[in-house]
Amino acid sequence: MDYGYVRVSSKTQNESRQTEELLQQGIPLENIFMDKQSGKDFERPEYRKLLDEVKKGDTLFVKSIDRFGRNYQEILEQWKYLTKEKEIDIVVLDMPLLDTRRDKDLLGEMLSDIVLQVLSYVAQTQREAIKRSQAEGIRLAKERGTKFGRPRALEQEEFLKLHKLVECGEWDKKTFCEKTGISTGTYYACINRYIRKVKKDTMKG
Repeated sequence: MDYGYVRVSSKTQNESRQTEELLQQGIPLENIFMDKQSGKDFERPEYRKLLDEVKKGDTLFVKSIDRFGRNYQEILEQWKYLTKEKEIDIVVLDMPLLDTRRDKDLLGEMLSDIVLQVLSYVAQTQREAIKRSQAEGIRLAKERGTKFGRPRALEQEEFLKLHKLVECGEWDKKTFCEKTGISTGTYYACINRYIRKVKKDTMKG
């Protein structure tokens, strides 16, 4: 039986590209498991369901090695668990060498393991470099006086004036937030703070 695993890091990311590539491999949609969660570890609900489902002789497809996770050592341990203990094959679509169905002899297995270790190591070092770069960017920005933290909510008069565009249907809530630079949470906080206050004041009057 063939299975697929899809992972995106957040609920706002689109998983359709990964899913489409798995479907092109002939994997039934009901056999594709998907998590919208960080790859910091393997404690993901759909991945755990997948582990319960796969059996010896099955094949697991993923688009790329980083869909398994972000931690070099944990990826290696999980790969070993799947191939040695669960006795399933793994196919990484972006890297044909990582296809355990091929070259079942010792040399083929050794080559696959070497490629896996190199790719996992490179992926982790790239992420660590990005984190260092982000930290350095934040430090320099603070030195230049850039302020970080939650943005202030719009003032009542400004919010109510702009919100009329939502009330008349010219903007939706997403557009309002994009145009004003506030978050969805801040938008609803302003709704509670200003519009309900105006309604109460009107009823009192």
